[in-house]
Amino acid sequence: MKKIFNAAFAYMIIGVLSGLFYREFTKANDFPEGDFTQLGLVHTHLLTLGFIVLLIVLVLDKVFGLSGTKLFSWFFWTYNAGVVLTSATMVWHGMLTVLGQESSAMIAGVAGLGHIALSVGMVLLFLALRKKIVTDKELTTASVGSLAD
Repeated sequence: MKKIFNAAFAYMIIGVLSGLFYREFTKANDFPEGDFTQLGLVHTHLLTLGFIVLLIVLVLDKVFGLSGTKLFSWFFWTYNAGVVLTSATMVWHGMLTVLGQESSAMIAGVAGLGHIALSVGMVLLFLALRKKIVTDKELTTASVGSLAD
């Protein structure tokens, strides 16, 4: 649980700082206010996918004890790799936009890998959660059945 808490806290700090970076980087480079750059989305992505989602996962872990399972460990590292990869490519692409440089197909490909990792991580989370719910239900049913005997 401590690992989840620390990761959520780190994403909160990085998410807030990314908003500050967006504001200051666009000002410093005279980027027209209101023009689109992916830098403006990094703040929201980090706070939502990193901070808020991991706080929800922390509650799920507290209730179901997910963090002791292999599936959960795979979720945690795969999901976090996806958040970091996706956010990093957004920063990279956004900085290129602000600097007036062309993006490449490679950036889109790396961002796609980040999104795939996020998706795989979410599936792993649901598999870990399902396994705990089914196991808990079977244990509850077995203990209720033994009380009836």
